Amino acid sequence: MRGQVLLIVTVFFLVTSLSVIVGLVAPITREVQTTNNYKLSHQSFAASESLAEDMAFRMKNGRPVQNSETLAVGGASAAASVASSLGGKTITSTGMNANLERVTAISLRQGVGIAFNYGVQAGEGGFILSGGSTIHGSVYSDGIISALNGVHITGSAIVANSPGPTVNQANDTPMPPPSSITFGNAVGTQDMAQSFQVQDIGTVSRVDLYLKKVGTPGNITVHLTTDTSGHPASTDIVNATMNASLITTSYGWVTVVFPDFVQLQPGTTYWIVANASSNSNNYYIAGANSAFGGGQGAIGKFTGSWGATSPAGLDAYFRMYYGGIMSSIGGDNNSGGVIIGSEGQGIAWAHTVTGATVTANLYCQSGAHNNKACDTSRPDPAPQPLPISDGNIADWKAEAEAGGTIQGNYHVDDDGATLGPKKITGNLLIDGGGTLMQTGTIWVQGTFTITGGGHLKIPASFGSAGSVLIVDGKGIISGGATLTGSGASGSYPLVLTTSNCPFNSSCNGANALSLDGGASSVILVAQNGTLNIEGGSNIKEATGYQISVSGGADLTYDTGIADMLFTNGPSGGYTIGSWQEVAP
Repeated sequence: MRGQVLLIVTVFFLVTSLSVIVGLVAPITREVQTTNNYKLSHQSFAASESLAEDMAFRMKNGRPVQNSETLAVGGASAAASVASSLGGKTITSTGMNANLERVTAISLRQGVGIAFNYGVQAGEGGFILSGGSTIHGSVYSDGIISALNGVHITGSAIVANSPGPTVNQANDTPMPPPSSITFGNAVGTQDMAQSFQVQDIGTVSRVDLYLKKVGTPGNITVHLTTDTSGHPASTDIVNATMNASLITTSYGWVTVVFPDFVQLQPGTTYWIVANASSNSNNYYIAGANSAFGGGQGAIGKFTGSWGATSPAGLDAYFRMYYGGIMSSIGGDNNSGGVIIGSEGQGIAWAHTVTGATVTANLYCQSGAHNNKACDTSRPDPAPQPLPISDGNIADWKAEAEAGGTIQGNYHVDDDGATLGPKKITGNLLIDGGGTLMQTGTIWVQGTFTITGGGHLKIPASFGSAGSVLIVDGKGIISGGATLTGSGASGSYPLVLTTSNCPFNSSCNGANALSLDGGASSVILVAQNGTLNIEGGSNIKEATGYQISVSGGADLTYDTGIADMLFTNGPSGGYTIGSWQEVAP
């Protein structure tokens, strides 16, 4: 009996002890599991954040990035994708560790940068279409669009009054400038102004300033004002925005085009005011001297107080242009004229429009048209500067030179080559079916010729980024040559010439940049000269002082070019809109 009692007591004790132990261990186990899950979750979040941050950094700085990326960190992994949204991109990155997910979403707004907003943008030399050519997209020109032989612009055709090529007043020597004026770095030195007078009556719609920047200041509003007691008046005659992306960390001439022609009178003092914000880390520097006898410089705040420059007596470098012509779109009724728009989309907008069949709205002040009368409710379009500044080009050249220099000519034949970033002091020739894989910015000081089945290509690793080839001489693309991107959407080579041919006697009538057949996905730029495209060529975007398209050429604009990224130098770029964790 005593043994049974002892057994019962022992069993009771063991059961009680076990219950106590279980009661103690279970919370500890749960706590350990919770701690472990917390650790794994944080690892998932770290992987998600790391990949999203890396992709955002690359997109903001114009470096190669794929639409889908993965990352492994320790035991965690992450997968991210990039989606286009209105005015920008959204990066969504999902981190995973032991089935524990954390998701990071970064919204990137389209930055202000190199952006080609039209399929074709021509300067004051105008745009000439003929031979059944088609532009799949919109066209902008300063001055004229002349279209013959039944051409078709599927988007809009917009022509602004030419801002005028003649410099009337200038302070632009010596180079480099011996002095400088800093503005935008504090409230008391937020804005810069320069006065001048003209000797004859004329209209002004364009001003150039010689500027560089420190950090990333915002856009400048350029005002043209009269004088009040030796300082700029607090109200302006006209104003326009100077895009900050066109101003670089090296000096360069930057153009602002006013939306209206303004008539100036001799004997009257006028002021050019560069109106910026104030930030001690992000500001502007203007080239200056003390030798301009036609006015004076000032520092202060528009609508506020003004004072002397430091040191006193400095004058900002500027160029003020007279002239210009009324805009026009001209077609040939006898050959079908020009068709503008498609399925009710697109507008025609110029001061005078003749010989055009317009599928949507027609805005003009005069002209004879195939199918409708002018809607005169809109004023003439405002002029716009071309998309690439001298400072942008200087930055690209510096990028190329930093990769080393090739002395003399460089020839790519059927053996192929990989090149970039690189400066070439002579000519660049690609022929014989050879392929040049462009891995960075290339600067050619001579001529660039690609012919005989030659191929220029951007590597697949660039993703949606493009790259730049700058030519100081003429550019010739012919003979079945092709220029293509990485294969990803939005990746295009940009070929840019600084040549002013054929307007220089040394050009012997040759164009600055000519394309004859089969270029494929490429952007062509000749802002100082003529870009000639003919013979069944197929490209993505064309920009030039004067552009001629003929012989059935086909240009198909890609909307991604409006926020184009480059592997080096300036780009459309992005700014952070939002950065947050979201639910899986």
